[in-house]
Amino acid sequence: MPKLNINYTCSERFLKYVTVDTQSDMNSTSSPSTEKQKNLGKILVEELLAMGIKDAHLDDFGYVYATLPSNTDKRVPVICFCSHMDTSPESSGANVKPVVHKNYGGGDITLLGDASQIIKPEENPELNKNLGCDIITSDGTTLLGADNKAGLAEIMDAMNFFVSNPAIKHGTIKILFTPDEEIGRGVDNVDLKKLGADFGYTVDGEAAGNIENETFSADAVTIVIHGFNAHPGFAKGVMENAVKIASEIISSLPKETCSPETTANKEGFVHPIVMTGGVESMTLKFIVRDFSVEGLKEKEKMLETIAENVLAKYKRSSYKFEVTEQYRNMKEILDKNPKIVEYAVEAVKRAGLTPNVTSIRGGTDGSRLSFMGLPCPNIFAGEHAFHSKLEWTSVQEMQKAVDTIIHLAMIWEEKA
Repeated sequence: MPKLNINYTCSERFLKYVTVDTQSDMNSTSSPSTEKQKNLGKILVEELLAMGIKDAHLDDFGYVYATLPSNTDKRVPVICFCSHMDTSPESSGANVKPVVHKNYGGGDITLLGDASQIIKPEENPELNKNLGCDIITSDGTTLLGADNKAGLAEIMDAMNFFVSNPAIKHGTIKILFTPDEEIGRGVDNVDLKKLGADFGYTVDGEAAGNIENETFSADAVTIVIHGFNAHPGFAKGVMENAVKIASEIISSLPKETCSPETTANKEGFVHPIVMTGGVESMTLKFIVRDFSVEGLKEKEKMLETIAENVLAKYKRSSYKFEVTEQYRNMKEILDKNPKIVEYAVEAVKRAGLTPNVTSIRGGTDGSRLSFMGLPCPNIFAGEHAFHSKLEWTSVQEMQKAVDTIIHLAMIWEEKA
């Protein structure tokens, strides 16, 4: 396989994209949840149009759609590359000041804007695989936004390569950039008919070489507790404090297992994320995660049993228990279409890397897209320590992701 002559643009694009605040908002009911996400969408559309991709556009819901037409006589399945534009609500994405640490020589990286923020190799073992590389961080006062602006930059760079090298054969390639992935609404308003793809790849993964064909299955649980209020001066034997009832439910959760902080690998968890209200009424919100639906149901049953047992002590109080499906393990769909992952493995090899087909303790837009009819594994983007001020990426890993995207499109054409 001849080496591709790629004039990379991904790091320059990335450094530009991260300065645009695109933080999503889980409390918003609009679509997208924040209008500022469209600011980056407009930039991406402008760049795509400047490349010569004529149908690039931003819709009212904040999605960017574009098509790179086929340049081959073969009938090639239409593939889509997808990344999301928003950043996590867990850490500020405003006024991001990216810092490039050239030729990383090992050891701790102290972030210049906040010396208490230190990226340590013992906590980030992938740093040791990037010795001599150019590491990009924030200044420590915000997150970086590599999740998922690295993926955006890599897809854009790969499309720029194909436009600049028309002799390289490929089928029709669809581009989809989504809002609100970080709050679980990334594909709520996607128009798959307009997209018109047969298979997809999200570019939203971690270390170089990783291909993720399995995610958590995910549900949300809401418990609403109705206590019994009374004047605190006359409450003896009468008041049933919903705050205390809610606290008792939380304290009854397993201590040594079944939580994010006590599980790893294929273990699922129950995770309380919101607790609001007062004496009369409290709302508890949980996310429940497992790699199987059966595991989800077991954990939800455990949680409901805890609520039932606690409320049994309070005769004047009641509760409502509600489960909302979020997404399901995409492996169920991808196993029916094995060549999607097989081609990704081959592309990673052609990029000079060792493929690592693995699962992710989370979800991607691809989780839901797979069940909506667009089978969609996840490939690496070089994202590390995401959702935190210690987030980092590597220019060289980003370039390897560009290589992988390019080879992947070429492989679909070759094997058609």
